[in-house]
Amino acid sequence: MLKSILGGVTAALMLSSAANATDLVVYHSWSSGPEVAALNVIKDGIEAKGHTWTDIAIPHDTGSNVNLMNLVTGGTPPNVFMESNPGVFRDLAGMGLGRPITEFFEETGVTANLPESVVTSITVDGEIVKVPTAIHIDGMAYYNMEVAAAAGVDPASWDSLDAMFADFQKVRDAGYVPVAIGGQQWQVGYLTHALAAATGGADFYNAIYSGEPDPAAIDSAEMRTLLETLRRFQQEADEGSANREWNVTTNMVITGQALMQIHGDWMKGEWTAAGKTAGTDFGCIQIPGAEAVVVTVDSWGLLGGQSEELDQAELDFASVVVDPMVQADFASAKGSTPVRLDSPEDSLDACSVEVLHILADPSHQVQNPHSMADADWQNSIWDVVFNFWSDPSMSVDDAIAQIQDNYETILG
Repeated sequence: MLKSILGGVTAALMLSSAANATDLVVYHSWSSGPEVAALNVIKDGIEAKGHTWTDIAIPHDTGSNVNLMNLVTGGTPPNVFMESNPGVFRDLAGMGLGRPITEFFEETGVTANLPESVVTSITVDGEIVKVPTAIHIDGMAYYNMEVAAAAGVDPASWDSLDAMFADFQKVRDAGYVPVAIGGQQWQVGYLTHALAAATGGADFYNAIYSGEPDPAAIDSAEMRTLLETLRRFQQEADEGSANREWNVTTNMVITGQALMQIHGDWMKGEWTAAGKTAGTDFGCIQIPGAEAVVVTVDSWGLLGGQSEELDQAELDFASVVVDPMVQADFASAKGSTPVRLDSPEDSLDACSVEVLHILADPSHQVQNPHSMADADWQNSIWDVVFNFWSDPSMSVDDAIAQIQDNYETILG
């Protein structure tokens, strides 16, 4: 009898769980091993709440033109989507599909445990509309400590880019590539805005990448320094850099072919996946002499205008993502730093500690362009700097003239 009763209770619970289960369609752009491992941390949490997860994955480096708004206007919108551009959230709100979560985050105590820079990144027009997932600095330098020792250089001692470049000959003489670079358009674009902050500082950076760019900054001493520095990096690129993916480039450093790579510090996930330890096998520093760093806050959006069941499932998704323990596990897999200040301290490795140290000064950080710049303007900069990168005969004056033309066409 007891066995029969228990069986009935179990069946009832299963039916209840099935009745409450909701399929969430999740749109994202992650595809590397550590990225997928990090997604699975969230997916496991969603499934533990009784929901199912359907992927729409368009890797960010494929060049595909299928984007979120294509899916929305095409009648097949996802419930949850990876997105940073504020313009997209404004467009969704205008279509009646916005889903602010300010009240939800305040009621659940999330907002009070987020760094100020994160709150700024996830807020659009006074409302929190993004679920923060990870903190990255776009222009960190990760280096192989064994290669550094063999070449007789100490990246942690570099106090300027000139000091860094001056050590590269030692690295070459020791038989290593000084800096591994992936020559894809988006990687060159990320290096460009990281260098804009590092060499020009926050004021110049914001004059170029803010929602209202200042045309006077386009032909300025800071812009010329930026482009000249970008050319120095291009001249250091090895023969195999053209169209090389970022994580393949990271592997050059992990396996001791190259000393270092400057890229987003999501590359830490590649190191940890290879069984390497921060502070022992590899080190991480901001761009030497950086006047400011670019902060990426990977975030999710939630689709509004949904049924009560779907809306609750979306809020369940948000609660899983910002759970302190999930944050710790996610960051460990992804190579990021947790967005919550109350995540377990023992989840922070040496590089996350360094990131938090760098971010302790709000005046030393700026937002990723995708979080504030007009998308067409941002894309036009990528086009110009990639052409500049790909054509060594293109002058700084040529690049500036093209950027000025684009400004007049897009924003003038």
